[in-house]
Amino acid sequence: MSFFVLFALAIGLSMDAFAVAICIGLSSAKATLKIALIVGLYFGIFQAAMPLIGYFIASQFADMIISFDHWIAFGLLVFLGGKMIYGSFKKEEFSEKETDISPKQMLPLAVATSIDALAVGVSFAFLQVNIVPAVLFIGITTFILSAAGVKIGNLFGVRFKSKAELAGGIILVLIGVNILLEHLGLLMYG
Repeated sequence: MSFFVLFALAIGLSMDAFAVAICIGLSSAKATLKIALIVGLYFGIFQAAMPLIGYFIASQFADMIISFDHWIAFGLLVFLGGKMIYGSFKKEEFSEKETDISPKQMLPLAVATSIDALAVGVSFAFLQVNIVPAVLFIGITTFILSAAGVKIGNLFGVRFKSKAELAGGIILVLIGVNILLEHLGLLMYG
């Protein structure tokens, strides 16, 4: 696999994580460097781990994973997005809101945004890709884009605090719907 193909693949795989990171930044009162780095680590580690897992389980379970991975991603993103939308209508006592980067919040997001990478790992096994450099490159790319996404989202969130969480929730739901429609063959790219 050429560097260009791997780079394009890493960018493509990291786009869902990047969009979710923007949502996290949008709904954050203060998106510190620490928060951006933690979010980047969650997404980067999972985006690297999933193809590695897929690589090792390759053909044994490929059909089972590919047949329902989109439903898992859809369910997790719609649930979390719905929770954010609901939360956007609640009155808050404090004007400064602490960003929730707990494992309870971040693990489902990291799994949902990286589950498609599992199938990529399966294809890596069939293509005989050198797996360690490939997954490291994917993980680092996702880490950088996700950390930047938190800061980018926060920049806009500061200006539009009242609607930021609503927008973030809607985006998560739309990402979930997009994943489902794409895998069901109902979404065509030109």
